[in-house]
Amino acid sequence: MKKQRSTDTPVQLPDFPPPSTFIPIRFTKRGGKAVVIRPEEEAAKLAQIPNLPNNVLLTALARALYWQKLMDEGLVESGSDIARKEGLDASTVNELLRLTLLDPYIVDDIMAGRQPAELTAKWFFSHPLPINWHEQQTVVAQLRQRW
Repeated sequence: MKKQRSTDTPVQLPDFPPPSTFIPIRFTKRGGKAVVIRPEEEAAKLAQIPNLPNNVLLTALARALYWQKLMDEGLVESGSDIARKEGLDASTVNELLRLTLLDPYIVDDIMAGRQPAELTAKWFFSHPLPINWHEQQTVVAQLRQRW
């Protein structure tokens, strides 16, 4: 026989403080723009990391993936349509869209800052990568050897 729980007495939960997040930064103005200043100890931690991600390349990759998602969902028809709406040159958009064809391992390396120093957004504009992921890995391995 199962013992039934009494519904007459409400369950009291302990009083926990509300969750919060503390980020040790401060803001200042430089040249009319707000700038984030990291505390010295946080800046020292970042200096110890050998390779920080390339922010320009990360931004380019994020834009390309976002644009690809817009095309996949049918919200835009082509790279030219995106360029018109974003106020960019169609060739710029289409060159960035090539980043969506990258091998996932290369994308992981870019996000972790482990890509060769030569592998920048500018590099992708002037060097077409093969569509085959294995061949892409070979190209990146050759860049690593020069690095």
